[in-house]
Amino acid sequence: MAPPELPPPTSARERPWLLPYNRKLRHLQGIAIRNLTLSPAPARARGRTIDDDALPSTLKSPTKALALRESKALAHSRSSSDLKAIEHGHDHDHDEDEDGDEGKDRFDNGSLRKPTTPTRPVRPAKGMRRRSTLEWANASPLTRQKKLEDITAGRMADTFFTLHMDANTEPVYISEVAEKAMNPNFKFFDLGPCGPQVTRRDKLTVRVWAKSETMTEWQFLIDYTVHLASLQFIGKTLGNFRHPLPQNCVLFHMTDGIYTSFTDLPVQARSGHELLAPPKENPDGRVFASSSYDALMRLSTLDDCIQDALITRDRIADEIESILSTNREAISTVEQVPEAEESLKTVQTAVIAEQRRVLAMRRRRDELQASIQTRRDKMAAGRSQSALIASELPTRRELCKETLDAIDTTTDAISGQRRRICEDLQAIYPIDPLPGGKSLAFTIRGLPLPNSPITDSDPEKIAAALGHTAQLVAQLSPYFSVLLPYPITPCGSTSTISDPLAMTTGPSSSSSHNPSNSPSRTYPLYTKGVVRYRFEYAVFLLNKDIELLSNALGIRPLDIRHTLPNLKYLLYIASAGKGEMPARKAGGIRGLLRGEHPGMGGSRKGSFESTANTITSLR
Repeated sequence: MAPPELPPPTSARERPWLLPYNRKLRHLQGIAIRNLTLSPAPARARGRTIDDDALPSTLKSPTKALALRESKALAHSRSSSDLKAIEHGHDHDHDEDEDGDEGKDRFDNGSLRKPTTPTRPVRPAKGMRRRSTLEWANASPLTRQKKLEDITAGRMADTFFTLHMDANTEPVYISEVAEKAMNPNFKFFDLGPCGPQVTRRDKLTVRVWAKSETMTEWQFLIDYTVHLASLQFIGKTLGNFRHPLPQNCVLFHMTDGIYTSFTDLPVQARSGHELLAPPKENPDGRVFASSSYDALMRLSTLDDCIQDALITRDRIADEIESILSTNREAISTVEQVPEAEESLKTVQTAVIAEQRRVLAMRRRRDELQASIQTRRDKMAAGRSQSALIASELPTRRELCKETLDAIDTTTDAISGQRRRICEDLQAIYPIDPLPGGKSLAFTIRGLPLPNSPITDSDPEKIAAALGHTAQLVAQLSPYFSVLLPYPITPCGSTSTISDPLAMTTGPSSSSSHNPSNSPSRTYPLYTKGVVRYRFEYAVFLLNKDIELLSNALGIRPLDIRHTLPNLKYLLYIASAGKGEMPARKAGGIRGLLRGEHPGMGGSRKGSFESTANTITSLR
């Protein structure tokens, strides 16, 4: 690489504030590395310029080249770099001639007077040539990106540096690791805590270590010993510095700017006088007197005292450290006492908690054992009971079978008695169609009862017919085992019916404990001397009771307003059945039936009429 040319001194150029002999390590703030290279540059001397003129295909005259440009389109270059062989074994004599002639065609500063194009084709040697870029012409972006990443990864590495004094093996500072960088920057540091034996020096050794992705261990890359007075000033920043930096260039960040050492500069340039920044002037033009000799001596004495105090402090610190290291075991024992006490308290607390938990678990265990024992006793009792029941099971099965047979017999008997009772009630309260009347017009015990709505053609007969109907419905209710929702009070032609759930506002009855007996909830089955709507509502409630009795037998009336037709059909269905009608059983008390009680016997003992009269009198 050509050495950078020093720019002419101008007023716009940045200049350092520190004199070369005043640069000390206390002014050093940081270090950076530029153009990191893990492999050294080849030291092969170049005899002539290397370009595409050495290709055999370029041995054409200017006229021929102009004709070719006019006749064919522009093509891709075969290479962007030289194809010169690494080895010089081929055409050695020709190279010697060229080297001999080369000195004649050069100026004093080393530049060529004319291009050194060979006069005859030079065949490439058998050695390796530089890679061609033709394969990049049609490569995909992914391939190009991969190649660029591979090239970049070959030059990027993890680096760190250490600072040493007088080739001392122990570093005074070790930097952090800058990962994967070609131009690593490190954090700034301060060497003030190292003491004046370090900060007052102007010489140090920088050692750089690097490791790339292909390396398994750190590689010692740079060992550079530098005098701060021999450094060249670059500027406050690198933004205004336009000259190329050498490989593995170490930059020193001082308090007044950035310095480096160009080892390839000429001796005259390195030893030339370095321009310094002009001294600061007071804005008002006054000149201040410098410090006197006595003040400087006092300052020097004070500095010596401070250094002695620091040395004494370090010595006392070393003595304290030696005492501590000597009695480290005893000190460790003393320090372990509160830790052991705290640990003991923690263990004791844990032991107490575990003891409480153990007691709770024991109580729980005892409770579970007692519960299990109780369950075992109950299971044993259950097994014995099951065994007893199993032993009695055949007998109970026979008894159950007999009971089921008795239930069937009783059910049949109940059905038969219900048929007989319905026949008797139908005989007592005959419901016959009205002769010569319209359809669905019936009479009960010879009294006509029209369907709803009932007219006032003959109120007394209608009241008597409704009384018979209410009596018949009240008699059927217990035999069908149906509780009427609207209770009936049979009383001949003045029968009534109650609605316990009726919402009324009239005066309450004296018997407030039985709301169904309230006059406001009792509705008459007669029309004489009552409000019409109460009579009609009473007939409606009577029809609802008949509907409920019909539903108990599985009958659904077509129209509940047909009072006698629905009741006639109900009695017809209830009296229907298979088999003969059972005979009526004699009821009553045996002693009374035998006439043992005086005055209670019938006129004819043992006769059917006498028994019936006795039962009627008992009722």
